[in-house]
Amino acid sequence: MTLALPHRHPPGLGRALDAAARRQTLLLGRVIDAEVRDRCSSLYGFIREAWPVLEPSTPFVGGWVLEALCDHLEAVTDGRILRLLVTIPPGMMKSLAVSVFWPAWEWGPLGRPGLRYLTTSFSEANVTRDALKMRRLVTSDWYARLWGDHVILTGDQNAKLRFENTRSGVREGRSFGSTTGARADRVIIDDPHSVDTAESVTAREAAVTTFKEAIVDRLNNPSASAIVVIMQRLHERDVAGAILAGDMGYEHLKLPMAFEPDRRCRTSIGFVDPRSEDGELLFPKRFPADTVEALKRDKGPYAWASQYQQRPAPRDGGMFKPEWFDMVAAVPDGCTFVRAWDLAASVATAGRNPDWTVGLKMAKCRQGIFYIQHAARIRGTPMEVQRLILDMAAGDGRPTRIELPQDPGQAGKAQAGALIRALAGYSVRATPVTGSKTTRAEPAAVQAQAGNVKLVSGSWNTAFLDELAVFPSGAHDDQVDAFADALNALAGEYRPNLAAW
Repeated sequence: MTLALPHRHPPGLGRALDAAARRQTLLLGRVIDAEVRDRCSSLYGFIREAWPVLEPSTPFVGGWVLEALCDHLEAVTDGRILRLLVTIPPGMMKSLAVSVFWPAWEWGPLGRPGLRYLTTSFSEANVTRDALKMRRLVTSDWYARLWGDHVILTGDQNAKLRFENTRSGVREGRSFGSTTGARADRVIIDDPHSVDTAESVTAREAAVTTFKEAIVDRLNNPSASAIVVIMQRLHERDVAGAILAGDMGYEHLKLPMAFEPDRRCRTSIGFVDPRSEDGELLFPKRFPADTVEALKRDKGPYAWASQYQQRPAPRDGGMFKPEWFDMVAAVPDGCTFVRAWDLAASVATAGRNPDWTVGLKMAKCRQGIFYIQHAARIRGTPMEVQRLILDMAAGDGRPTRIELPQDPGQAGKAQAGALIRALAGYSVRATPVTGSKTTRAEPAAVQAQAGNVKLVSGSWNTAFLDELAVFPSGAHDDQVDAFADALNALAGEYRPNLAAW
């Protein structure tokens, strides 16, 4: 019987084989890294390669929208565009692309680590979020292996909102309105307005003033440094509106969620919105048709037109469409009633077109349907207005609740108090007026679009529908205010009023 002895390499051969394997692995790694660097020569390619580093649990979903955004940012990099405005719906990766990937791409794959960035937004939380993501990316093993020889963060300037590399490149984040003292080669403004405050005249005008008076002073070189504004539209007089109205020389990349052929975007670098069909969606892989329809329903027409269509007024010019309102002969039995008043601040004067005082009566019935039964309006003296309110109360009956606005200040409180005393014996409430007119009207627009608001046929219908059709751009909005206040007062409640009608 012959025993097989274990095979043994000659002395030193094992070490040589191990070294050869390591060399082969290293060579293969270098080849792979070279291929990755080549794919990262474009910003879009870099985002696709770097995506798993920041979002390992979320698959990368690309498309022409992101490519268009990257192409315009590359034009900024090349110096072909120095002022770029991008209006784009939420959820399109705009913050990641502009505030995280683009600076990291210029520092690393492009070999320009000395560039300095100032990023800003209405929310410091958003600024912090994006700063941390970029720092996480440029300090990752993947990034360090590929570009770590010239992108090394310094130890003494490495904070959440401000970090610096050894080539004097800086990335600093600040909330919009707090940019004094900072300078950069790239100023990135990502949503200068909050959705919650864009309808506030004070907040909106403060943001526009900051943009006009402070941002240009933040550039290292006014003739060569760049400003990028990327945002969703929130109001016709927001920062984007100021840029467009002021003809400030910005290239405008406009990307509405649903395509409108008469508003097709074309830019100086040769981009043309590739969609052809009216209503064709912007990014169906991320926002398919059913998701978009739900957004339209939930947002309401004004928010949809502004934030998603980048047109801060619906396509036909108003929040409401007359065809949403079905005509009926009468209100069903068993409903809850309210008459809401909007009080004019002035009386009729020769040569003027003053506001109206409006009292709108509405019912909410068991199925959640709202019925506008009547709208009374007057241009008159305070005594004439009070007489109309008392007459309407007597005609409506005590089961109909009365809603009065209480304007800010002592005069508003005094007016409301006087009317409440005059209406003794009726169910009456004075509510302080808060929020913008469009914000207050949003619930009414949503219900009307859903077919949940009916009009009782009457001589007042035409004037009412005409005013709704041009809101919020029309000369008067008194009936809309009363409509909104009545619906908001009735929303979410059902108290059958069997004694009424």
